[in-house]
Amino acid sequence: MSNRNHLRVLYDYLRIVFGTFVAACGIALFSNPAKLTGGGVTGIGTILYYSLGLDPGIVMMCINIPLFFIGMKVFGSVYGLRVFVGSTLLSLWVSFIGGLTHYQGFLDYSDSVNVLLSAVAYGVLVGGGIGIVMRAGSNCGGTDILAQIVAKHTPFAVGSIEFLMNISVVLTGTIFFGLRNTLMAFIAMYISGTMINLMVVKVGTSLAKTAFIFSNERCPDISRRVITELHHGGTLFRGTGIYTSKERNMLMVVVHNNQLITLEKIVHEEDPTAFMFINDAYQVLGNGFVPLNKVGDEKR
Repeated sequence: MSNRNHLRVLYDYLRIVFGTFVAACGIALFSNPAKLTGGGVTGIGTILYYSLGLDPGIVMMCINIPLFFIGMKVFGSVYGLRVFVGSTLLSLWVSFIGGLTHYQGFLDYSDSVNVLLSAVAYGVLVGGGIGIVMRAGSNCGGTDILAQIVAKHTPFAVGSIEFLMNISVVLTGTIFFGLRNTLMAFIAMYISGTMINLMVVKVGTSLAKTAFIFSNERCPDISRRVITELHHGGTLFRGTGIYTSKERNMLMVVVHNNQLITLEKIVHEEDPTAFMFINDAYQVLGNGFVPLNKVGDEKR
């Protein structure tokens, strides 16, 4: 590996450290003190903290680590060291920051306005932090892993499964923290999702992205990595460049938003001279996304 690649890897890991710290601030300083059940393992950590007195960071780690190893067994190298580091660091940062502040936060939560402010702060910090981590080619584990495992063995789409999991956790929080905090949690989740979109895909809030990749000789290698690492297919086209009048290969691939950064890295590693452009895909039907038979049933 060249010095440039070493620096790039180091930079990515520094972004993971920073992104998980930012996200942990949102959890330990705002959502947990305000009793807001964010989606996934974050919300489970909050519920168990107030019901059983368990540290949220430790709860998150206890859930994430088994899911990570299951994901490794199911998907192989797609869940590599960076994902393990991302999910583990988030848990450790939450425990560290929460230990320093005793999960008390900075605001007086007898005032509903402060609960709303915490929901906004959680959304910005957690969404922004996770977005930074995803830009570094990692994620923070939790329902992302579980949703992809379930989707692999069922006809349901990843996004739908993850949405249902998150909603289930948030609604469970109603039992412990009341309807007001549940509604605030929905606001927090919406802001968090918007921030992730801004950080990761820059524009648009669509389900997926369509990538058009032009490479003279490396399209077969890129295609193999798309199949093995992203678990998606694609279509290979042959054309002629109008400037050079030479034959060129074009690979068209549709991927979920959170896989876009990994796809960009695959293309860069295989062919740094490749040309690539990306479009929003607002409705994606078929294998790996929304099943066609489900859409047909709904329209009957």
